[in-house]
Amino acid sequence: MNAMILKRTSLFRENSHPLEMADVPDPSPVDGEILIRVSACGVCHTELDEIEGRTPPPQFPVIPGHQVVGRVAAVGNHVTAHKAGDRVGVGWIHSTCGRCPFCAEGRENLCPDFKATGRDRNGGYGEYMTLPEGSAYPIPAVFSDAEAAPLLCAGAIGYRSLRLAGIRNGQPLGLTGFGASAHLVLKMARRLYPQTDIFVFARSEKERSFALDLGAVWAGGTEDSPPEKLQAVIDTTPVWKPVVAAMRSLKSGGRLVINAIRKEDADREALLGLDYASDLWLEKEIKSVANVTRSDIRECLKLAADIPVRPQIQTFPLAEANRALAELKSGQIRGAKVLTLSG
Repeated sequence: MNAMILKRTSLFRENSHPLEMADVPDPSPVDGEILIRVSACGVCHTELDEIEGRTPPPQFPVIPGHQVVGRVAAVGNHVTAHKAGDRVGVGWIHSTCGRCPFCAEGRENLCPDFKATGRDRNGGYGEYMTLPEGSAYPIPAVFSDAEAAPLLCAGAIGYRSLRLAGIRNGQPLGLTGFGASAHLVLKMARRLYPQTDIFVFARSEKERSFALDLGAVWAGGTEDSPPEKLQAVIDTTPVWKPVVAAMRSLKSGGRLVINAIRKEDADREALLGLDYASDLWLEKEIKSVANVTRSDIRECLKLAADIPVRPQIQTFPLAEANRALAELKSGQIRGAKVLTLSG
């Protein structure tokens, strides 16, 4: 099968084509697994973190991609949840141990044996992939394959971030960074909290204009001060300066939720600018988001179908995965980028 593979980590500024097209053997499902013929795969900032070594794959080569939509092509023994021909989606969560206290509590995102699709196991930047049947989800009929792909990570992790923000209807919410996840969070927040004003902090005028088009009441730069203090801010940027700015934008008792698997090192000295009395005191909180649970994905898909949330997408053929990643790295973002395959 054809697949875009990553052979080693490298900085994008030094290697703008880190993925190579290769002909690799078709995978086969073992007991409890399904084989998926991939038709679409979203492009996520986490792929940049893998490529640049902030969350490196444990072995190479690896096929990235964890926002996958396709059809079940074959099933292994003892599979009962899916059959050949079913349309399914795959997210970041490939597998967990199923035995630890976190798994028992439905918090398998914190499982010490968490395995990630496209990092620890081959993902969706190829024509076929395998995974445990419990980590594949039916896709609501309202979405095309390409529309559904971003919901499986950008949507699901955004949904989890919104829940962890802990706001009530009418409390002001900030979104820092306005890419694939944040634009979906804005749409979900407007449905769940119709009286909540949403303030967006984004680095480009195009992103700010996009946010206003989707219903934000205000849009400014990532370090600008909003016209009022906020109950919560969800940060999806890969850097640290917006974290400091967000803490200064919070009300007393407010919460910053950091939705990023890793932060880059380039500006981490910005944290030294935090002032305890004005930026952290009065019970302000910082909370991180770690991975997603299976229920996050199922609930996000249902909510998105009910609204319905239709992601804004840009599509690329599989062979142009490097171009899609380069645009993501350089901030050329309007919605979500999705690779399409012939499957």
